[in-house]
Amino acid sequence: MDEVDEIVAAWRRERPDVEVSPLEVFSRLMRLAKHLERLRKQAFTTHELDVWEWDVLSALRRSGEPYELSPGHLVAATMVTSGTMTNRVDRLVQRGLVQRRPAPSDRRGVLVRLTPEGRRRVDGALDTLLALETTILADLPESERDHVADALRTLTAHFNG
Repeated sequence: MDEVDEIVAAWRRERPDVEVSPLEVFSRLMRLAKHLERLRKQAFTTHELDVWEWDVLSALRRSGEPYELSPGHLVAATMVTSGTMTNRVDRLVQRGLVQRRPAPSDRRGVLVRLTPEGRRRVDGALDTLLALETTILADLPESERDHVADALRTLTAHFNG
């Protein structure tokens, strides 16, 4: 029995007229999300990165050689406004983690490229994050991991439309 079981039992006692079973899933997901947010922050801080910096640097790293994207692609990948992205790129340039360069196909365009230091940090943060997350998944039998991933994919599809 965990904290959520206690919450659900209390609601069933106080409100027997409503079906509270969704709380059994979503309350646990919310609690897990909070724990994972702290875990990710810990992994990124170890490599002197903020969560938002990880978002931008990892988008660049995943793009493949030469690890560069337009600001518009970064906006789409990180789900922030263009003004926010401009500010973030400015700060990452100041830290030496990315550089701006003219887009060869568009005289007015700019590309954002990961620097070797940015790549070193994002790769280190990924290694640390995966080690921490692997430790958490060790409690879940490997045969169930795909089922959990599929169930979560189904739930998130509701918001991807």
